[in-house]
Amino acid sequence: MKNSLFSYLIMIAILAIPGIQFAQAPNLGTAAGFVLFSSNGAVSNTGWSQITGNVGTNNGSSTGFGNVNGVMHDEDGASAQCAADLLIAYGQLFAAIPGFFPAPLLGNGQTLNAGVYSIFGGATLNGDLILDAQNDPSAVFIFQLEGAFSTAAQSSVQLVNGAQACNVFWKVEGLVDMATGTYMVGTVVANNAAIILNSGTTLEGRALSTTGAVTVHDVLAYIPSGCGRPLLQGPEAPTLGEAGCYGILSGDGPVSNTGITSINGDVGTNVGLTTGFDQLLVTGMVHPIPDASTAQAAADLLLAYNYTNGLAPDIELLFPVQFGSGLVLTPHTYLLDAATTFTGELYLNAEGNQDAVFVIKINGALSTSTYANVILINGAKPINIYWLVNGAVSISDYSIIYGTIISQGALNLYSGVEMHGSALTGVGALETAAIEGTAKINPETCGVSAIDASLDGSSSAVVIYPNPINGSSTIEIKGANEGHSYLWTLYNQLGEAVIQKTFLGQSTTIETGNLPAGMYFYKVTSKGNTNHSGNLIISY
Repeated sequence: MKNSLFSYLIMIAILAIPGIQFAQAPNLGTAAGFVLFSSNGAVSNTGWSQITGNVGTNNGSSTGFGNVNGVMHDEDGASAQCAADLLIAYGQLFAAIPGFFPAPLLGNGQTLNAGVYSIFGGATLNGDLILDAQNDPSAVFIFQLEGAFSTAAQSSVQLVNGAQACNVFWKVEGLVDMATGTYMVGTVVANNAAIILNSGTTLEGRALSTTGAVTVHDVLAYIPSGCGRPLLQGPEAPTLGEAGCYGILSGDGPVSNTGITSINGDVGTNVGLTTGFDQLLVTGMVHPIPDASTAQAAADLLLAYNYTNGLAPDIELLFPVQFGSGLVLTPHTYLLDAATTFTGELYLNAEGNQDAVFVIKINGALSTSTYANVILINGAKPINIYWLVNGAVSISDYSIIYGTIISQGALNLYSGVEMHGSALTGVGALETAAIEGTAKINPETCGVSAIDASLDGSSSAVVIYPNPINGSSTIEIKGANEGHSYLWTLYNQLGEAVIQKTFLGQSTTIETGNLPAGMYFYKVTSKGNTNHSGNLIISY
């Protein structure tokens, strides 16, 4: 009886110890800001790895990295503090009391709930390991491996029902070797051993070693969000004033166009002439000669330039000639301290914060390859992206650029460029050649009808469908007032009006009759003002 009572009391005491039933996340301290780190060992990369988070070592060097969306710290104060904080975090993971003892082969569709898992020896991940938080976003998963840890090719850790990568931890007493195509989740702490991330590995977490080299090859690795980490906001955006009403502007230099170019916003220069733009294809005003608006815009652009140029950078991208190439950036002020070549894709990741601001400062010229492409993800918006270029800008054919360019040099947008923002230069000639420009101008300050202004990157409020047209189509003006009068005019490629129709309200049907197949241009006007313009195709 006494033994039974004693056993019962022991069980109650054990269950009362924090961490037995519920795993406790360790305090990573400054190590939370590092995605790759060794307290004592080299950190190296080969190939085109995309890294978000700090990288460094407290005893050794970091080599082979291209542009890193973070700060490199080798044998400095930050690396010393990270080493100290990592040791504390390792001690907390070591001291966690396990409640589960799985077999050393993890995965193959296995589902685990939150807790502390201990394996007496090495372990291997094969296939899919599913971590289920059971709708508790604070659920913590800790894996204590008393030996090496390896993964099979294409294996993965999957999070379900609210599980977060920031709450997953792996303490490994041996080599960590992740095979090609592994999708790994969580903070991996290797004690007295190396970490290897092979080609095609994705790490949503961290790879940290107390003593041992960290080696990566062609990987995607990024520190996880959540767990109380503040949303990245980026810097305060510059105020463009009157310059924000322009899709194309030079403060001092001629502005010219060749080919069929469509622009949303005003077009003009404060010194020189503006030539080659078709007013029918400009939703805004073409200023052929300098006037009061161009003078104010030039003055406001200078203020915006001075403010943006004075922003202190958070992160310096160390290889300007390798800009793009799949690089992922988050809301910060970035510096490229030389002439910059943008090739391939650039991803701008707002991490779910639709108000987050990106500023990319370039001390030198900016040029792009053909088909260079900015891609917005996780809530990033064109209106919150700014390119500050202290030099000439050359955007090559068929490139897609998001954001406002503020340059101090000649600015060229070549054939087929999509400019989802404004191209503004304080000094220099500005040339366009058959581009599509969709500046996100403010209807309240720029005199543009609210129905055609779009500040969030969404599609226009004027919709024509189907397009191409085969006989008839519908025009719809979203947000228009019933009873309001609109004039729709269709122009051929010679600029001749071939159809006009007045209608009331939000929609009407148009008939193209016997017009030849081909490209046409239209505009919607109200009370003499152009509300919207665009292209359509007639086909039979």
